Amino acid sequence: MKQPLGLLRWLITVILLITGSYFMQPYAQAAKKDPRMDWWRDARFGLFIHWGLYAVPAGEWNGKTDYGEWIRDNAQIPLSTYDTFRNQFNPVRFNASEWVKLARQAGMRYIVFTSKHHDGFALWDSQETDFDIGSTPFQRDVLKELAAACKEQDMPLCLYHSIMDWHHPDYLPRREWEQDRPTDSAIFDRYVAYLKAQLKELLTNYGPIGILWFDGEWEDTWTHERGKDLYNYVRSLQPNIIINNRVDKGRMGWAGMTKDGFAGDYGTPEQEIPATGLPGVDWESCMTMNTHWGYNKTDNNYKPAVTLIRNLVDITSKGGNFLLNVGPTAEGVFPASGVERLQAFASWMQVNGEAIHGAKASPFKDLGWGRCTQKAIPGGTRLYLHIFNWPADGRLRIPGFGSSVVKLTALNGDLPVTFKKEKADLLIELNGLQQDPAATVLALDIKGKPVIYSAPAIQADASLFVDQLAVKFTSNIPGALITYTTNGSDPTAASVPARPLLLKKTTSIKAAAFLNGRQLTPVATASFEKVTVQPALAVTPSSGGLEFLSYEGNWTRLPNFDSLSPAAMGTVANFDISMKRGKDEYAFVFEGYINIPFDAVYTFALASDDGSRLYIDSSLLIDNDGMHSMLELGKDIALGKGYHHIKVQYFENNGGDNLELYWKAANIPRMRIPDVVLYRK
Repeated sequence: MKQPLGLLRWLITVILLITGSYFMQPYAQAAKKDPRMDWWRDARFGLFIHWGLYAVPAGEWNGKTDYGEWIRDNAQIPLSTYDTFRNQFNPVRFNASEWVKLARQAGMRYIVFTSKHHDGFALWDSQETDFDIGSTPFQRDVLKELAAACKEQDMPLCLYHSIMDWHHPDYLPRREWEQDRPTDSAIFDRYVAYLKAQLKELLTNYGPIGILWFDGEWEDTWTHERGKDLYNYVRSLQPNIIINNRVDKGRMGWAGMTKDGFAGDYGTPEQEIPATGLPGVDWESCMTMNTHWGYNKTDNNYKPAVTLIRNLVDITSKGGNFLLNVGPTAEGVFPASGVERLQAFASWMQVNGEAIHGAKASPFKDLGWGRCTQKAIPGGTRLYLHIFNWPADGRLRIPGFGSSVVKLTALNGDLPVTFKKEKADLLIELNGLQQDPAATVLALDIKGKPVIYSAPAIQADASLFVDQLAVKFTSNIPGALITYTTNGSDPTAASVPARPLLLKKTTSIKAAAFLNGRQLTPVATASFEKVTVQPALAVTPSSGGLEFLSYEGNWTRLPNFDSLSPAAMGTVANFDISMKRGKDEYAFVFEGYINIPFDAVYTFALASDDGSRLYIDSSLLIDNDGMHSMLELGKDIALGKGYHHIKVQYFENNGGDNLELYWKAANIPRMRIPDVVLYRK
């Protein structure tokens, strides 16, 4: 029978594992400083247009109405049937000038148009295929008309182009359900030549193209080498063009950012906004107004205009661009609900557009009432304060504000606004100002660059402790005095000077930084709780590893696994999803015991794409459920030496997939949980 590892042996094993471990490179690629990116960085806001043959069925097939631009694959429509949509595609109401006008009025400064989506249909008159707009009753080259309208209205035209192609006979792999399309004669290199030939048409016949927005790069036939080659090929045709990171294989799921070493000028988060800014990195969040990218006649699940406007503000405040999608109908018009939201943008941007176009990321870490963007002005900086949540007392507080104010006005009327300093904060009087339901914007002119004082950091290994806990204070303000209290009152310059503490009981701490007796920062707070360890279970498992159950199905949240029948089961050494049966739409439940080496507080961190949960001794510790890209959540727990039950649930819907479980403790650096501490039931 296998006995628990001794502490010394266990620590040696940990050191060996750390020495040989692989640490993920940062998602974000290095910043691109090439001046060709400048117009895009200033634009901040663009219109995505998903249009093609999929607009004909309008999301409905065989009684189901939840399809979009993926309808051919999702509904498993045979190629011969899908081809007949060409005879029905006749967008007689298409007006390129009206499309561009709506986008420009909404404050959008570039358009990304689907020249070809995954279905392979070309929305221009291509000489490389007859599966294009020229084979429809409409026949007009919509891309040519859109290019002319963009040129006339000074709108950069950009193109979405799919690497994946479900129509071309040489594209591989086929869809798994396509049993009627043999692959014996398919040559992928021949498809790549076709892809390049079509791109050459687009880049030589339609004027300057601002961006080539690639997609569909995730299948195994597309490689890193092909991505680099295609990037260089496109730049050889138009040297000033911008190319997104989906040309290559470096994109990390829906989060959209890229590891170093892969081609692409910027990252592409999809349907989400990064939680924090990414300084020095170019990125763009693409998002639908409703649920689908392509037109779906029954999809009325539109986000409110207020939400969309605030998304634009949030993204700009974090240094990114916002690419907002509309899916035109088969007749060639934008859905009425989409037009309404573009018009709402037009009204807001007419007043507040200067706070978006050309604006940079916020100098503040967090503003509970809204967001901030900024621009350099002669002699100083203009801070744009976007108020989402109007203070109940009508007074807006800017914490840790150290700059000298020159002028403060509201953009909706250019009204002067009164203010005063109060301790470390700037206090702004809002009473009498008009509230905008999306965001009221104030323009705050200051001397020089922003001076923002952050609250001191109150640092410890965990928020819980068993015997005692070391706590320290740090500040990035040279010469500042940090003082603290433990009685619930706010610290003053006369409070106890900060020093390393050794806590032996539950304690709440407040701290602030002072200079020459003046408070510079907001008050930081932290609480630390003394706890008893959760006792180990009276079990002695005999075999290492975990038991797993895998499931197949389409979920947007973790299902009730007790009501499902597993597709497979077995044992694994760790929380390993590599034995998945398909590429998407699956789930796992891992279960067993974890051998805790000593009494201590352990910090567990669960990272997944999509949702996951961690249970320790049958209690939910971390809930990371829902559809999202790689997201990590952590929590502390005090555990006694010995065996504890552990269970991880995980599901994947589509896009990227990953599951990782980390831990750390006082004598254990952060690392993935090693195989040697996992045991089967």
